[in-house]
Order: sequence, then structure tokens, then C-alpha cells
Amino acid sequence: MSSSSHPPQAGIEPAAAPANRVLRQFRVVFNSVKTHFRQVEREAGVGGAQLWALSVIERRPGIGVTELSRELDIHQSTASNLIKSLTERGLVTAAREGMDRRSVALRIAAPGEAVLRSAPLPFAGVLPDALSSLDPATLERLEQDLGKLIAMLEADEASAGVPLSQQM
Repeated sequence: MSSSSHPPQAGIEPAAAPANRVLRQFRVVFNSVKTHFRQVEREAGVGGAQLWALSVIERRPGIGVTELSRELDIHQSTASNLIKSLTERGLVTAAREGMDRRSVALRIAAPGEAVLRSAPLPFAGVLPDALSSLDPATLERLEQDLGKLIAMLEADEASAGVPLSQQM
């Protein structure tokens, strides 16, 4: 991608070294995500991951913790912790239903519905929403390029199962 084929982004100095321009782009992305999480917390009174979980539970009444963790693309223990917090606050109910009494069916409670009504969109967060709007070729390039960066950082890929809202 040459700088002549794409106009410079607002606030990104075109004369800066490429690594600095990309660093600034990461800052823009992270600050946008952080701003959204703060807005969610201020307007809805819950964290970003909790809001996303509430929206999934509302859309899929009776969903289990395992299915919820898959839907949110987080580790099952992280989903369990989210559910524990949501049930303690009375936003979600968890009941053993059906033949398999080991599994728990999650349902949104009236206070959880009120939280969703007061929360800013998108419920999944601005980054997952933006990524889901990108075309497959762009996503593939991003995945490959970020994979190289992650390898160079020797980053712990286990953190991929923890929502950004819990890391910021």
C-alpha cells in the first residue's frame, strides 16, 4: 500500500516514518475502543464484555455458558466469570433446565433488558463491529500482517481469549 494511493488520515503526519505512522494508527484504534468502553460503562453501568454477553443472552434465551463463550469468542472460564457477575447483579438468571441438570440455561432478567435499552451501540463493541464490516480480502491481509507482528512481539496468544474491555 503506497502513500500515493491512499490519502493521509487526519492527525497522521505523512512525513513521519512508516513505523511511527502505523504506531499512531494503533493508538487511534485503541483509543477509539477505550472511548467506547468508557461510554458503555457511563451510560449502561456495565463493562463492554458484559454488555455483549447480555445482548447475546437476550437474542438467544436459554443459551449455555459454553455456547456463550463460543459466540463471544472468549475462554469458557472468562464467560463463567462474566455470568457470575451478571447473575450477582440480577441482570441474568441461570437455571438448570432439561434432562442434563449439569448445564445451565441463561436468560436475561428485566434489569438486564433495561441495561440494554440504555446502552450505546454496537453491543459487541466498535472493533468487532468494524472488523465484521470489512471485506474478506482485507481481513485476510490484516490477519497475516498482525500474525507477523504478534510473532515478533513473542506475545502470549492465550490473551486472545480475554475481551479487550477486560484488558483496558
